[in-house]
Amino acid sequence: MRRPGERAWWPYAFVAPALIVYVVFIFLPVLDTIRYSFTRWDGLTAPVPVGLDNYARALADPIFLQSLGDNVAFAFWFCLLPIAIGLLITSLIARSGLPGAWLFRTAAFLPYVLSLVVVGVVWRWIYSPAFGPLNQLLTAVGLDSLARPWLGDFDFALPAVGLAGTWVEYGFVTILMIAGVQKIDEQLYEVARLDGASSWQQFLHVTLPGLRNEITVALVFTLIASFRIFDLIFVLTKGGPGNQTSVLSFFVYKSAFQYNQPGYAAAMAVILTAIILTISIVVIRWREREGAGG
Repeated sequence: MRRPGERAWWPYAFVAPALIVYVVFIFLPVLDTIRYSFTRWDGLTAPVPVGLDNYARALADPIFLQSLGDNVAFAFWFCLLPIAIGLLITSLIARSGLPGAWLFRTAAFLPYVLSLVVVGVVWRWIYSPAFGPLNQLLTAVGLDSLARPWLGDFDFALPAVGLAGTWVEYGFVTILMIAGVQKIDEQLYEVARLDGASSWQQFLHVTLPGLRNEITVALVFTLIASFRIFDLIFVLTKGGPGNQTSVLSFFVYKSAFQYNQPGYAAAMAVILTAIILTISIVVIRWREREGAGG
């Protein structure tokens, strides 16, 4: 029994194991990354402090800037396109009572729960120039002139990887949107129909405003995914051809483990983290202002 005013210690005991794991495996490594970002270090000898030199070098590095541009390009495939597809599918099946809709939702969500390494292996087989089903299909329908080594083509490598990312992300967005539609008051749709609103007008003036929170969540998660992409790049292209798909996370990996420049890689990792945090904060604050204004 506790005396009046005495604080219980046992809730902290339940939190302690998870907190210890977080501090040891996440918080302390993050602090080490920040510390090493201000040094010149090859991973073997003692780090040499260099101040902000690594950050200045990154911002002047053409490969770093190209990798950042590739991440921005992937934002279309990982964020904007999946959200558009998710909203389209939601408008078609969420309120239609379509038989077997639950099966479609399960199939749509399946890619999101698969390991991205598995997804990469599957899409590498699809894009295979020798025996991939995509080129075989194009050849079978008389479009063999369009067949190409998709992952080795300078013009199509990035869209090819991006399409795989769209396939992964659209299921998550679709499930999120469908769940959001189910909480919208049905009377709003009834009033809209009585006022003569078409299905498109109902979607535009009832469904979309009702999905603001879900769209915000989808924006944050998919934007973060577009900047954290590594697995698909590693399995599908390894940054190639050339540096056409060398996103920031993959360039960090190469700088640390292939070029033996962990200090420089740490600086780029800190910049990448700052970009992700900034994007998340901007999207959330924008949604809060929209909510306050609406």
